Amino acid sequence: MGRYALKLLILLAMLLGLPLLGVYVAGLPVSLYFQFPPKTSYVMHAPFSWTAFIGYAVVIAAVLVFFIFHLLKIKEGICRGDSQPVRAFPWWGWLGIAAWVTSWILAWTRFTWFADWQLYTFTPLWLFFIVVINGLTYRRKGECLLINQTKFFLLLFPTSAAFWWFFEYLNRFVQNWYYTSPDYDALQYFLLATLPFCTVLPAVLSVREWFLTHPSIKIAFEDSIAIRPGHPKMLAWTVLIIAAFGLAFIGVFPNYLFPLLWISPGLIIVSLQTLQGERHILSDISHGDWTLAAASALSALFCGFFWEMWNYYSLAKWEYAIPFVNRFHLFEMPILGYAGYLPFGLECAAIGGLISAWLYSNGR
Repeated sequence: MGRYALKLLILLAMLLGLPLLGVYVAGLPVSLYFQFPPKTSYVMHAPFSWTAFIGYAVVIAAVLVFFIFHLLKIKEGICRGDSQPVRAFPWWGWLGIAAWVTSWILAWTRFTWFADWQLYTFTPLWLFFIVVINGLTYRRKGECLLINQTKFFLLLFPTSAAFWWFFEYLNRFVQNWYYTSPDYDALQYFLLATLPFCTVLPAVLSVREWFLTHPSIKIAFEDSIAIRPGHPKMLAWTVLIIAAFGLAFIGVFPNYLFPLLWISPGLIIVSLQTLQGERHILSDISHGDWTLAAASALSALFCGFFWEMWNYYSLAKWEYAIPFVNRFHLFEMPILGYAGYLPFGLECAAIGGLISAWLYSNGR
């Protein structure tokens, strides 16, 4: 248990302390970053730039080419007739679908009799989405997180709330998104925000389990490029130091370092696991198997589409202010912003792996 506590303490210290240290050393007013609820706008975002847009687009396109190239292999599996037995969809899954559709209708309509509850529809949407996805997994596999790993599944909810609050904290230094909900006091804001935050990890990891029930994912990614660093611990130290410097300067140069909000937490976790000689979310790519990493990244992108779509017509919603690329929106999100969901999926998987390892190492 000690090594899990150590990783957690180092991660917390870096995520919480380094951005504050950077703005303090730069002479910026630290009190701004402690305002709660966060209402003040203090980051001056750079205007749209075609140069930056094309540069980011080229990098993102290279990543997408990797995924598309491998997903084309799915045709091979179809031709070979690869399949998996399908069971009856569970009764609780049908209830989940009914509740999910009802929640969706209530979220996107404006019935006068429902007006007092209209602001709180996002959480039920995701809770029933999670139930439906677990039902789909159960249909294909005969088991799912909800039924067969209940302790782990339930632990994901409070962990998810804390997990996403860290991203909310890091967003203080770049202010890439903001909420348009009514003015709440600190306690109301915390409670009402925490409820939907609880659904992030259960949603992403449930979708990943569903993806992994499809043989096509393994067909596409199990035989790919093998990445074997010659000196993994030296590389881990290098990445850890770079991530630390990035976090320290994220509030000083928010227009340039904002992507680190999505990348640094995962780099820190994987680096710490490598230094302790543990398996991590990228371990399998050393022998060319990208199945778990790809499924994790794509699951967050899948959930991201629903997050952004449901946000678009919600009464309580968020909007974006992203430097250089804030154009060509799909819903409220600039199109290039969806790329952030790919590393986010790996971070969700990394946290899920830490929870699972801690839970089952203690025989719970």
